[in-house]
Amino acid sequence: MIPADRLRRIAAWSRDLEPDSFERACAGCWERDYPGGVTICSMGEPFELWSGVSSGLIKMRTLSMGGKEMALSSVHAGGWFGEGSVLKDELRRYDIVTLRPTVLAFMDRKTFMWLHDNSLPFSRFLVQQLNERLGIFIAMLENERMLDATGRVARVLALMLNPILYPDANNKLDLTQEEIGLIAGVSRPTANQALKTLQAAGMLTLEYGGIAVLDMEKLRAYGGET
Repeated sequence: MIPADRLRRIAAWSRDLEPDSFERACAGCWERDYPGGVTICSMGEPFELWSGVSSGLIKMRTLSMGGKEMALSSVHAGGWFGEGSVLKDELRRYDIVTLRPTVLAFMDRKTFMWLHDNSLPFSRFLVQQLNERLGIFIAMLENERMLDATGRVARVLALMLNPILYPDANNKLDLTQEEIGLIAGVSRPTANQALKTLQAAGMLTLEYGGIAVLDMEKLRAYGGET
């Protein structure tokens, strides 16, 4: 079980729940600490838990038969993920790996399905979440095929401040250049050069321990000019 004030703090979706639904959510959730660089769940394994990042950073990835990694997405504090697998009651189709020390929140499938069936605010949240995620994965295909490294970094940063997936996000991200490279699928030096290019264009500023976005609209659209 997770305390009510803690759930409200780490899960924006919980704040609109009906009182009885909120009680069930608290009873069906808990948190666990993980060190950086560990695999929480591997592709093909059962993992019947809806998950949220209370603090830290995780990535979802797949590995080819030859061991080549493809990063699918990343989630930082405030983001929740895995609802598709829980709804379909299927094996996970990706690895979940921590990129730094991370605290994850979990909800058991029984609670998740009860909220899905009985709570209108929760069902609305899920529809919005799934719709937003679909649009993101379509954009990811476009990014991979059409954008250069700077464009991919720009879109990754914009995604991590998405107001639907991260309702409590502000304009700052406490990410290292190495982490940005891992998420965007580029080397650290390439990420560094991309960030300098975006800073020179007035879209962000580099700060100690992270970045601050100055122009979100330009960041989202970077590289999409015809």
